[in-house]
Amino acid sequence: MIYWGGNPAECHPRHFTKYSLTQKGKFIPNGRKDRTMVLVDIRETPSAKAADMFLQIRPGKDFEVITALRAVIKGQPVNRDIVAETGLTVEQLEDLAKQMKAARFGIIFFGMGLSMTRGKHMNSAGVLQLAAEMNAFTKFVAMPMRGHGNVTGSDMVLRWTTGYPFGINLCRGYPRFNPGEFSTVDLLVRGDCDAALILGADPGATMPQPGIDHLARIPTIVLDPKVTHTSRLSRVHITTAATGVSAPGTVYRMDEIPLPLRPALKSPYPTDEEVVRRIREAVAKRPAWQPGRNGQAVA
Repeated sequence: MIYWGGNPAECHPRHFTKYSLTQKGKFIPNGRKDRTMVLVDIRETPSAKAADMFLQIRPGKDFEVITALRAVIKGQPVNRDIVAETGLTVEQLEDLAKQMKAARFGIIFFGMGLSMTRGKHMNSAGVLQLAAEMNAFTKFVAMPMRGHGNVTGSDMVLRWTTGYPFGINLCRGYPRFNPGEFSTVDLLVRGDCDAALILGADPGATMPQPGIDHLARIPTIVLDPKVTHTSRLSRVHITTAATGVSAPGTVYRMDEIPLPLRPALKSPYPTDEEVVRRIREAVAKRPAWQPGRNGQAVA
């Protein structure tokens, strides 16, 4: 197993013991003794202590390492000078490729250290392509190391409704998928949108400053049980019931296992679903928009 751009020892403290590294299974009866772990990161984190191989690469060189590794796996020649610029050697990549091919079942866990750098979706696409190409030699999969909240749930719902997990544009009446163009961060940083509806997220605390500044300029509506950085800069903040505490719902674990939630308490506030439904009903009652003179809307 390969952890790329993540630090599960601190960010996902139960991941090693309960799900991945030390857990015993039907085909891995000895647990940790039957597994090989590789950590790829720009610095030595506490997770490196658990790794059999630690590859320290230079910041911003993930895509180059992934591309070179894909070439080595296919037996293609690589430029030693270019590989040296990543902080690694060709011999290290060849050793990693050899161990990946020797695995009976391999997995790449990639974190925000890979996806939140300058390469963004290109890095993620490279890892996914690497895992797909490895299936010519053995079984290999890739899985993102998710952050807070029900992030996987959002991807799952979008996948079964549109066929795509994120970066979707529905302006033409059908889904178009293009990360980097339709992704939320890119839309906000470029200033392409003139209104925002935020549900179950706090982009004001996590997104780049240009994106946060744009949210403050446009009409932003937030649905959240509590006050957040985003709600402070929003035009409208609708307090909703906390899912799993005072509202029912379904969340997805990081490994895409659905978990139904039953509320333990009652709340005077509406659920997110109820608020969105009432907004849709109110919008449906308004006359259809038609372009008029000078770009003004007419009924």
